[in-house]
Amino acid sequence: MCGFVGFTNNIGDDGTVLTAAMNKIIHRGPDAYGKFIDENICLGFRRLSIVDLPDGNQPMFNEDESLVVVFNGEIYNHLELRKALIAAGHTFKTNHSDTEVLLHGYEEYGESLVPMLRGMFAFVIYNRNDNTLFG
Repeated sequence: MCGFVGFTNNIGDDGTVLTAAMNKIIHRGPDAYGKFIDENICLGFRRLSIVDLPDGNQPMFNEDESLVVVFNGEIYNHLELRKALIAAGHTFKTNHSDTEVLLHGYEEYGESLVPMLRGMFAFVIYNRNDNTLFG
């Protein structure tokens, strides 16, 4: 099971605090890790590789990198959602990542995406353009 950590406001972190938080959950994701740090937010991710092994690293970004997501769990209907999003004009970088479905789904449907999701999951999407956080 993967895990993610994060914090906002008065960041002032060069990655030390975020890395320490990520190390506290290393047992949740010993296979890989990733982090995103800017002046407003720090997001860290620990990965247990199960789905879409080559393409599932996080944090993951949309095409213009305005949205960043960290996610834990599984979206059971991600293939169905992916097909609908491709039909709506979205372009996917990964082959099968349910994480990327969250990004494009949020772009397409906003917060209305959540009732469409089937699975067990927790996620946070940060919008870099307006500094909003949705989870």
